[in-house]
Amino acid sequence: MSDNTATNPGQKQTHGFQAEVKQLLNLMIHSLYSNKEIFLRELVSNASDAADKLRFLALSDSSLYGDDGELKVRISLDETNRTLTVSDNGIGMTEQEVISHLGTIAKSGTKEFFSQLSGDQSKDSKLIGQFGVGFYSAFIVADKVTVRTRKAGATEAVEWESSGEGEYTLAPIDKESRGTDIILHLREGEEEFLSRWKVESIITKYSDHISIPVEMWQEGTPEREEDGEKIPATEGSWQAVNKATALWTRDKSEITEPEYQEFYKHISHDWSEPLSWSHNKVEGSSNYTSLLYVPKKAPFDMWNREAKHGLKLYVQRVFIMDDAEQFMPSYLRFIKGVLDSSDLPLNVSREILQDTKVTQSLRKGCTSRTLKMLDKLAKDPEQFQLFWDEFGQVLKEGPAEDMTNKEQIAGLLRFASTHNDDATQNVSLADYLSRMKEGQDEIYYVVADSYQAAKHSPHLEVFRKKGLEVLLLSDRIDEWLIQHLPEFSEKKLRSVAKGGLDLSKLDDEETKKAQQETAEAFASVLERFKTALGDEVKEVKVSHRLTDSPACVVTDEHDMSTQMMKLMESVGQKVPDVKPIFELNPEHQLVKHIADETDDARFNEWAQVLFEQALLAERGSLKNPASYVTRLNNLLLSLAK
Repeated sequence: MSDNTATNPGQKQTHGFQAEVKQLLNLMIHSLYSNKEIFLRELVSNASDAADKLRFLALSDSSLYGDDGELKVRISLDETNRTLTVSDNGIGMTEQEVISHLGTIAKSGTKEFFSQLSGDQSKDSKLIGQFGVGFYSAFIVADKVTVRTRKAGATEAVEWESSGEGEYTLAPIDKESRGTDIILHLREGEEEFLSRWKVESIITKYSDHISIPVEMWQEGTPEREEDGEKIPATEGSWQAVNKATALWTRDKSEITEPEYQEFYKHISHDWSEPLSWSHNKVEGSSNYTSLLYVPKKAPFDMWNREAKHGLKLYVQRVFIMDDAEQFMPSYLRFIKGVLDSSDLPLNVSREILQDTKVTQSLRKGCTSRTLKMLDKLAKDPEQFQLFWDEFGQVLKEGPAEDMTNKEQIAGLLRFASTHNDDATQNVSLADYLSRMKEGQDEIYYVVADSYQAAKHSPHLEVFRKKGLEVLLLSDRIDEWLIQHLPEFSEKKLRSVAKGGLDLSKLDDEETKKAQQETAEAFASVLERFKTALGDEVKEVKVSHRLTDSPACVVTDEHDMSTQMMKLMESVGQKVPDVKPIFELNPEHQLVKHIADETDDARFNEWAQVLFEQALLAERGSLKNPASYVTRLNNLLLSLAK
């Protein structure tokens, strides 16, 4: 990871940065100047995290506090030396931790960071912090950064220093107290950050909600006389600039909208404002406070199974852990926020959190609050569409995971539909019910590999003819979703690609009679097709769902659907050999032509081509495409003679 040019213990060592850090520093120094002040937000936020970590470790080892139990962040300005220093008395770092945290970045995070860059400085600067690169924002305003740190409980301290040009130095130092000092040697032209007024305004803007004081030195005043009265001198002192009370513990009526938004940015490292939030204090069988946020954009690692998701957990205002996943189901993993419980023990561990009545109660409460928040958001279609486009596929995991809230989750789902002529998923199941035809008692849907495949599925022909709406499902998870959502509001969901589909109740007596006569007249042709196709099909039937296509394949009512088989195959599961039902449209000219074919060999060829065409339309592929192409070419040549 690094090149040591000096390795003797007790001496200064020079290390090379990891390649990703070099890239990042170059970007910070030369590109991201549109919102420089965010460096202070990031450094204060990191200092607050260091205090939280110490507070948690001190629950089991109070000696870590030593004789300094009041956690704080201090910011010092030195106009003479042109330095701004951010100091904390939090957990601190060992030499190895300094190398690990300040010399490398998780490659996946860095890769994603660079992939998100747009070339627009104002947009790009907002990504800082979201990918764990907040510390390096110091180089936006500093041409050299010095970090002096001592781990709580240790006696050794270390100094890290870099000018952001490919390498950094490490040296042992003496440091009286635990914690970390980050000294920024400001570049020419960055004098505004030596202004007390400017720095205070930044702290108030971004860090008011942090639960430990962020202090600045207030100079004393000499003795003076005003209106003949002597005013005694005052001594200089450190004074808190921020409110220094945990935002979630304050009354909702006291918290402004900008404060809620800034707190979200602090806990999520997301620069975008949240779509919605819910702040609740619960007293009763369980006592807790929750502050939950719906983000505007999906996190870059939402689909990474290894990534940690969850809420920040506090017990009686003491930080316990980040990413406490036990309090939010997986299908709501995009929710950010804080949970502060009075019922959990202070020395709580992940093992204790696994399955207790208290955690179950908290999980149930947080889930309920979130679903209510989404219900409220759904009343604003434009805002909810922003949410759905980012998180809809995650929410679709809900019915399989959360049986208790299945109906409520189903009410939040959105789909594309034949009612609208575009791929936007904006039709709710309630919308569908409101448009159902008289006599219709089922919700119809089709699942396909893409929106275009669903929209042009031959299964939809009769539905268009009858003016029946069909939901068009094309997300990979949709088949899985439908397996766990058999009905909504007491209406069954019915696949239009299943063999048991019956639309006769919507037909008049004349239509029913005509269909029966056609089936009887076509019986001998169906038998010829069944003989030609043999074991490849379960059954051959006259189709009542086709108007323009010659044939289609459907699955039996209780057989596995095509999309479910594809889903299982994609994850390496064995799938059963499901034989389809082959349906023919006796009114189609091609079917009539084949029915009139007297040569059995030629008839068999035509039957096979028609069947494979239907398979191709339904499944998107054939087991033996070369055989199909050869057979089709032979038939085309024979027609050309």
